[in-house]
Amino acid sequence: MNDKINQKWYFWIMLDQFISHIRTKNLLDAHKRYLLAMSGGIDSVALAWLLKKAGVSFCVAHCNFGLRGLESDGDEQFVRSLAKAHGVEVFVERFDTKAYAVSKGVSTQMAARDLRYAWFAKLVHKHRFGGVVVAHHADDQLETVLLNLMRGTGIEGIYGMAEIREQVIRPLLPFSREQLTEFMARENLTWREDSSNSQSDYKRNFIRNEVLPLMKGYDSGVGEKLKMSFERMKDTGKAFFYLYDEWKKKAVGQEGKLLYMEKSSLENVPGRSSLLYYWLRDYGFNPVQVDDMLAVMWSGEVGQQFVSTDYLVNIDREYLLLGRRQEAFAELEFAKTDVALSFEDKEYDVLILQGETALDVRKENAMLDRETMVFPLTLRKWQEGDRFRPLGMKKFKKISDFLIDLKVPIIVKNNVKVLTDAEGNVIWVVGYRVDDRFKVTSTTKKVMYFKLK
Repeated sequence: MNDKINQKWYFWIMLDQFISHIRTKNLLDAHKRYLLAMSGGIDSVALAWLLKKAGVSFCVAHCNFGLRGLESDGDEQFVRSLAKAHGVEVFVERFDTKAYAVSKGVSTQMAARDLRYAWFAKLVHKHRFGGVVVAHHADDQLETVLLNLMRGTGIEGIYGMAEIREQVIRPLLPFSREQLTEFMARENLTWREDSSNSQSDYKRNFIRNEVLPLMKGYDSGVGEKLKMSFERMKDTGKAFFYLYDEWKKKAVGQEGKLLYMEKSSLENVPGRSSLLYYWLRDYGFNPVQVDDMLAVMWSGEVGQQFVSTDYLVNIDREYLLLGRRQEAFAELEFAKTDVALSFEDKEYDVLILQGETALDVRKENAMLDRETMVFPLTLRKWQEGDRFRPLGMKKFKKISDFLIDLKVPIIVKNNVKVLTDAEGNVIWVVGYRVDDRFKVTSTTKKVMYFKLK
């Protein structure tokens, strides 16, 4: 009799904790229906019972990855039967997981993850579910954090899995595997055991089967202590990112498509490697590159470049400059009758002025003697060997030397454009200087005026 009372007491305590958690964190809405991802294992089966008792409306989704033959088919049949017992609709999808893994060049585990979440997303969209509910619990969270640390993910690896991220909801994160196991045992509920979980071939299984038991053998409370430590470090991480955002607002600016950071913003600042890394990581740069950048910056060396897949960092005199790597640019032809010139993010009005006019000396614009040019004109990137006569000079100068003299950073120099005439003469280094041979003089009859909008 006492055993039955204790059993019921444990059930109601567990259910009360579950309901209190989902309400406090606002994880599930009583007016919505959810998709429960169910493998048939103890975690997802326990979650199904808790959802049912808590009055949460749900359907079941089961993935048969076909990796364990008859055992996989047994899991599918078990889930179908359990869904029927709960009186809920069940969706089942079979995947050729190994073929997908080979075609995508990924591991079997990664293939299974990609396949199931892509399928879940389709079901959510088609049936308008409130989200996908998964059964990750506290032990899974601990394994995830340790895996992240092994991968070198840094402070955000301590964060682990979020309780809600996009469409995925994890209402069991406060509960341990031990709690779930006891709950299932006391309720005499059945589940399926995945035989592959006992193998330590994968990193997660190695942590679960080898590392954590060894740690718990030394200190039975190590799981809870690690959880507390990670929570404190997570809070520390939030403080760091708050301070990082404040630093970034002051240190990083933008001019056109180019981002720049004052080198002085990192002087005498603790944790500067982390500040620089968290700015550059979204552009594909890794911690080793960031450490090399800092070494170059403090050495006083200028001009060195660092590249990621799509971006380039240029160490300049006062700034660290960030922009896209040299982009392809298709030549543009400009006819004598054209009235506008557009390329990349720039738009020019092209005006024809007659008679005496005031000169616009701003470098972003150009005023040229229309009668001295042979049309059509061509806009292209400058090339090695290109020469012109900078306004005010009598001798030719290589454009490469001209840009060096102006201390134009490499990252900018790589994308400088020139306007040439039909005879190949450079008449304007766009945004910098017109050629002296095509300048407006007192004898000019028609002025072609490129005016940046």
